[in-house]
Order: sequence, then structure tokens, then C-alpha cells
Amino acid sequence: MSYRFPEGSKFFFTTSFDTANTVTAATNASPCVLTSAAHGLIDDDVVLFDSSWEDATESLYMVNQLTDDSLELLGLNSSDTNLFPAGSGVGTISKVTGWTELPQVLSISTSGGDARYTTVSQLAKRNDINIPTGFNAMTITVEMGHDPANVNFQSMLDASRAMKLVGFKMVGAGGSGFGYGYMSVNEFPTLNRNEVNKVSAVFSFNGRFMSYSA
Repeated sequence: MSYRFPEGSKFFFTTSFDTANTVTAATNASPCVLTSAAHGLIDDDVVLFDSSWEDATESLYMVNQLTDDSLELLGLNSSDTNLFPAGSGVGTISKVTGWTELPQVLSISTSGGDARYTTVSQLAKRNDINIPTGFNAMTITVEMGHDPANVNFQSMLDASRAMKLVGFKMVGAGGSGFGYGYMSVNEFPTLNRNEVNKVSAVFSFNGRFMSYSA
């Protein structure tokens, strides 16, 4: 058992990806092993995996380079063939080549990511039951000190207005975490007496949020 605290945490979004490499095979294993000819990756690189596997696609993973043509996606357990049908996990991987730090972060909160249920009410029974049918979309809201002259904030606005898909990275004392989706930045600051002016950015993830220990 261990406890971690948020002090010193930093947050980033992607500004660039390398050209996508084709994935020709993906194993049912833990961790999942990909075949991608001349991928050019090294240990601990971060890649975006686009795959026909719904529970793996549009997510960022750290990698363990095995050979020039194969690598592990750390943290991805694809051994369940019901979730990851054998032979169908092919797609592309794209290395993250640029990160920009979110400036003056004051707080962070999350919503979603939990199971979604359908309530079933049988006529012959008094008690309802909930059956899981999937997962709710996960969003992260980041509050930042408002500084319209900040270069990083302007980069965030550009990505937000263009409705670009971006990667998200959190780095703290206990390790790091990654997500991928849309970033929306509210340009109008929140104004309260005796508080700094704040703006918020919301990240809505398309895939899983992957966490790694330090």
C-alpha cells in the first residue's frame, strides 16, 4: 500500500505525432505484442494505437521495444479474445513527438469512466436489476490561472478552436498517465473576489486512460 500526493504534478498535451506505422499483427497476451516493420521506437516511447479492437484503440501507450519490427504495448492486456478477437487487432501506431505543458494549473477533476447500466424491471419480480452495457465517456477538467499572453495557453486555444484530437499526459510523484481525445478551452475567465482569475480546459477521451508507475 502506498499514498501519493498531487504537489509537483504537471500536465501536457500533444503538439505533434510522427508518421503512422502499419501494425500487421497484434497478439492476445499481457502485454500485447505488436508487429510493425522498422517501427523505429525505443523503450518508454509513447504511441497512439489505432486499432479495430474497441477496447484498445485511440489510446496512448508506453512501449517496450523488443526488436526492430516488434514491440510491447505496456499495460494492455489483450488476452481476452471476447474483447480482443484474435487476428483482428491490426491498425497503426504513431509516436508522440511533441508535448506542451498546460500553464498555471490550479486544480483537476474527473467525471465519467464508470460503468453504464441498463435497469431491467421484470413483471414477476419486485426488485429491479442493473445490467452493465459499457462505460461512460471520461472527461477531465483542468482549471488554470488566466494569462492570455501565455504562449502555451495560446497553443491550447488554437488546438481547441480547430477541434483537434490531442494526447494528454499527467506526470506526478507516483508515475504518469495518458489519454487521447478532444480538448476544449473556455476563453472567458471565472472571476471571484479574493481569488485568481481562472479558465478551464476540458479533455474528453475517446479511449482508455492508461496509468504507469514511476
